[in-house]
Amino acid sequence: MTRTQEARSALELPQVQPLDEHNRELVENVHPSDWPAPEPARRYNLVVVGAGTAGLVTAAGAAGLGARVALVERDLLGGDCLNVGCVPSKALIRCARAAVEVRDAADFGVRVPDGARPDFGLVMERMRKLRARISHHDSAARFRELGVDVFLGEGRFTGPDALEVGGRRLRFARACIATGARAAHPSTPGLAEVGFLTNETVFSLTELPRRLAVLGGGPIGCELAQAFARFGCEVHLIQRPAQILEREDRDAAERIERALQRDGVRLVVATSVARARRAAGGKVLELESRGVPRELEVDEVLVGVGRAPNVQGLGLEAAGVEYDERDGVEVDERLRTTSSRIFAAGDVCTRYKFTHMADALARIVIRNALFFGREKASELVVPWCTFTDPEIAHVGLYPREAQEQGRAIDTYTVELSEVDRAVLDGEEEGFLKVHTEQGGERILGATLVSRHAGETISELTLAIVAGAGLSTLSRTIHPYPTQAEALRKAGDLYQRSRLTPRVARWMRRFLAWRR
Repeated sequence: MTRTQEARSALELPQVQPLDEHNRELVENVHPSDWPAPEPARRYNLVVVGAGTAGLVTAAGAAGLGARVALVERDLLGGDCLNVGCVPSKALIRCARAAVEVRDAADFGVRVPDGARPDFGLVMERMRKLRARISHHDSAARFRELGVDVFLGEGRFTGPDALEVGGRRLRFARACIATGARAAHPSTPGLAEVGFLTNETVFSLTELPRRLAVLGGGPIGCELAQAFARFGCEVHLIQRPAQILEREDRDAAERIERALQRDGVRLVVATSVARARRAAGGKVLELESRGVPRELEVDEVLVGVGRAPNVQGLGLEAAGVEYDERDGVEVDERLRTTSSRIFAAGDVCTRYKFTHMADALARIVIRNALFFGREKASELVVPWCTFTDPEIAHVGLYPREAQEQGRAIDTYTVELSEVDRAVLDGEEEGFLKVHTEQGGERILGATLVSRHAGETISELTLAIVAGAGLSTLSRTIHPYPTQAEALRKAGDLYQRSRLTPRVARWMRRFLAWRR
């Protein structure tokens, strides 16, 4: 590919900016402009539309089992996760954490010269370099080597068993819709005219905005607000509800609120944006909080108010696939759409818009679509994590959900200030809460707030899947000192709860008899 071709290919994909060597490598891997379209097979076992996580896992897994597979992608292979989601955001978060470690080094007896500060340009270059490196896993060339026919272009169903892309007709026995979701855009008057960033464009920045307004206090908004504040940006996090991270329990969200405020994020909650306009000094947001108007002037606005499924332009009507523009493609428990030949996986059909959930749903599609499996997505145990610092991770039921279901629960709480390794690490701001069925040890749900919550929650997820209760966690040896010891401590709390006064009296009598 010539440099001119590379630039043209990248320019057609606005999220791939600037055109440095790293982004050219990315494009060469995930949307090469000179990609030769393969000759379509007479009929495919499976045609996959969309090459994000769900599509890639479906295509690779099916091809590995011997199926003839076609993969269709109109933008970048790797989807949101690689290009504008998990990969670039976590690269930035790691750099932001390094900046805070330098800032707080004196707390650990390390003297840092005055004037040490993050270089945002180098932070973003590191992100682009690592993203390009990881992109080889999702490249068109790699999937061709796996035996997948990769078609780059707009795919559109023309019937219940056929799809067209680039003038080529692909016939199939089964298909999977895995087109994902995109950033939702608010309808705030004037906002489109003044311009705003989303997760699809923010990673193209090369200079740090001096003042940033983040609209939306969900995971994306909180993660990026904290990161940009740590880089030295003046950040205002604005949202209509009074609590950030609405899905989480109030006490968990409060820990994150305090952490964001310590890093300089200005929380503007219970507030709506009535209008936006340009001014000589930047962009002005007209806010309203409990009937009181105010104005906020910033240099950039970052919108993180949710995701919208990609269902337009796919010809779903011709395929007999029913969908909703807000909720996505309609599927049953086994991920079959209203067309018997067509399945769906990933963000386009689920409210759990996580990369790991897309991966799990793709594996169900492979088994159900190709091998007459009857696995149900509703039976999955789904953990999730918001990668603020500290992180907040959850799996299973929240107390409010248990109450709505009429299920009585017991809750066991371990503060990280009681965990030696957290104290030694200076990471005491957090806790573990495990919810069990009342009077029993079966784990129904858990929330963990800690710097390593995303790594630790998997042990609790495994316990739920395996049917292991808190007594199992108590008996499991955890290396000392580690923060995961909080899990054993929760198990110990359960064991002590079984020591009722009656049992204690019996044990004392028994031990006295043994003397």
